[in-house]
Amino acid sequence: MSPSDPAIEPLHFREALGHYASGITVITSHINGQPIGFTCQSFYSVSVNPPLVSFSVMSSSASYPGIRQAGRFAVNILSGEQVGISNQFARKGTDKWHNVEWQKSPLGNPVIVGSLHWLDCEIHAEHTAGDHLIVIGEVKALNLQETATVQPLLYFKGQYCNIAGVNVA
Repeated sequence: MSPSDPAIEPLHFREALGHYASGITVITSHINGQPIGFTCQSFYSVSVNPPLVSFSVMSSSASYPGIRQAGRFAVNILSGEQVGISNQFARKGTDKWHNVEWQKSPLGNPVIVGSLHWLDCEIHAEHTAGDHLIVIGEVKALNLQETATVQPLLYFKGQYCNIAGVNVA
């Protein structure tokens, strides 16, 4: 393919972006007495004043409509020891909360025990972008755990790894 060819092969696009290391989060909410959530790799900060963060989610997500209805969500920043949690919340059609210990945040969102940190957010804006939605949240509360010896869960080239680049799963 020449640089001037406008057609980008989806698999090549995914492979290229897979060379960008990212942290792993689980976006959670609580609606109608039930916790909901999904694994999210596309999370980032937007603004310090006001405190805004963002994540992207597939338009076809089964979990996001409930989060939109609730109007709020928590961002659970996963530790390197939470590969199982990441995999569990990435699956469709399963009980994602089976054997997951959690507690309620100040806004009533599920916070997964053992996460590095969490952010409690209200939905600020939502934008359509191709086959995804870009969701912006205003941070209303947060919790910084003591993490001097705890590594974040990272994803790079299709595998979980730690800061040293060693595969962890």
